[in-house]
Amino acid sequence: MDKNEHFYLNKEEPNKSCLLALRDIITRQDDNVTETTKYGMPCFCYKKKMFCYLWTDKKTSEPYILFVEGQYLEHSMLETGNRNRMKILRLNPNEDIPIDTIDLLLQKALDLYKNGTIKTR
Repeated sequence: MDKNEHFYLNKEEPNKSCLLALRDIITRQDDNVTETTKYGMPCFCYKKKMFCYLWTDKKTSEPYILFVEGQYLEHSMLETGNRNRMKILRLNPNEDIPIDTIDLLLQKALDLYKNGTIKTR
């Protein structure tokens, strides 16, 4: 088992299933999306540039997607909190995953890299 799989498989249900589904949703967005681990959490890169992470909230234990360049994204479900650059999308693992919303936000985030707003190598 590699360190990426270790993160998911050590989670309790329903978070494990939710996070694994999110992993699949993120990695199927584009052939240039790769997964690695940064700061102990799954990190997804576009052409080796970090664009989102998966993590769980410390208080609620609920999963969320953190968008690295969230400052460029606008959506009613995104939260800024005390961050300047990043935004998160909280998910309830006991409810259906809002796939259309996630796909939309992931594509908007990837478009930042594809159109040159965020420089890739």
